[in-house]
Amino acid sequence: EWDRWLLMGLIGIAVGMLGFLTHQIIDSLIKLKWDLVENYLKDGNFHLTWVCVLGSGLAMILVSSSSMLFFCPAGSLSGLPEIIGYLNGTSIQHLFNIKTFLGTFVSCVLAVASGLFCGPEGPMVHLGAILGCGLSQLQSDTLGIHLPFFTRFRNSADKRSFITAGAGAGIASVFRAPIGGLLFTLEEVSSFWDIRLAWQTFFCCLMATFTMDLLSSSLYGFVYRGHFGFFEAEKRILFWVKNLLDMHVLAFVPAILLGMLGGLLGALFVFLNIKINRLRMQFFNSIPKSSLRKTSKLLETVLILVIANLGSGRNFRLLDVGCVLSFPCSSKQGSAAALLAENGKRGIAYLFKRGTHEEFGYASLCTALAFYFILSCWTAGSAVASGLVIPMLYTGALYGRIIGLSLVSIFGVQTNEYGAWIDPGLFAAIGAASFFSGVSRLTISLTVIMVS
Repeated sequence: EWDRWLLMGLIGIAVGMLGFLTHQIIDSLIKLKWDLVENYLKDGNFHLTWVCVLGSGLAMILVSSSSMLFFCPAGSLSGLPEIIGYLNGTSIQHLFNIKTFLGTFVSCVLAVASGLFCGPEGPMVHLGAILGCGLSQLQSDTLGIHLPFFTRFRNSADKRSFITAGAGAGIASVFRAPIGGLLFTLEEVSSFWDIRLAWQTFFCCLMATFTMDLLSSSLYGFVYRGHFGFFEAEKRILFWVKNLLDMHVLAFVPAILLGMLGGLLGALFVFLNIKINRLRMQFFNSIPKSSLRKTSKLLETVLILVIANLGSGRNFRLLDVGCVLSFPCSSKQGSAAALLAENGKRGIAYLFKRGTHEEFGYASLCTALAFYFILSCWTAGSAVASGLVIPMLYTGALYGRIIGLSLVSIFGVQTNEYGAWIDPGLFAAIGAASFFSGVSRLTISLTVIMVS
């Protein structure tokens, strides 16, 4: 079995390197976008700021959507449903070829960096599965490659096992949670399972996380920062929370309320998304010409991005450069504006932050909540490779923080150790988990991912 373990390790290393590359490119593109408008923000030229942000986002989204529609039309928008279908017996053509890999990768990084309310999680599952398939089979009909190594794994059962491990490694590299990646494949992805595959998948996820952390320890923005191999907890943990709180039994009351709210809003999200996608399919299927149909799908993604930028553009006059490049912001108004101008893991981590009772008001939280809920629901299913985990966590964190802020309004800011649990940041984390669970219906793996 040494060759099977070797392949699992190689797949994990490859997925970890891919995850590192994905996050570095996304962060670099976002920083480049805001560097372009830095002088306009300093001069107070808010209209040119919005035009430049929108223009750079449109350039990214046009390439992102075009790569899915014209370069690899067999590619998957999310990737996860197709991987689940394949691992449960459905044959899908061109799901694991090199064109699908390149198109999905380009579309994913550009869609996230453009400003759409999406994340790289679903496509990373797909990309990890493609790497698991390619490295285990060592053959490609597209490239005409058939290497004479590991030929004993060229059967459907072993191929399925390596694809399962690659998909789990994709989740593990995104959330830096190897056990979470293993439980995700067990709970959501694969129906064919045994204890041997569980250990090998965990090893693959462990190698992916280790590779991601090792590269991230010294490289940021593709620049060597030193301290290679030094794993800082603040960088290694995705949503770092510095101050832990002692719990009280009364905290379970609002936590149960948040769980129920997450289930109701999650069901509403899924219901609306199904309706939107049915209307989308009916509209596009009514267009007889294929080229015009693809162009219409491209224009839909452009429309979503324009609306997203319109929602945040009206707040640019409250922003300063520090709010964008070093979020969180120093001022309450700037932080509130940045909720709509900045989406992603930095914003989620700041919503989780302890001791920020007066950082956000009800108006900014409710506005951002409605905005993220509707736009992320519309984005899911559009013609870009995207995931929904980041918008789900952001949406849940927003209404969780509203509940926490309500408790502060009722009981006041508690400074003693027995009342310190009344903190909006704590309930933002609980709200994020509740909405994620309400939409995805994941329980065990989600809990492990959130506490990792």
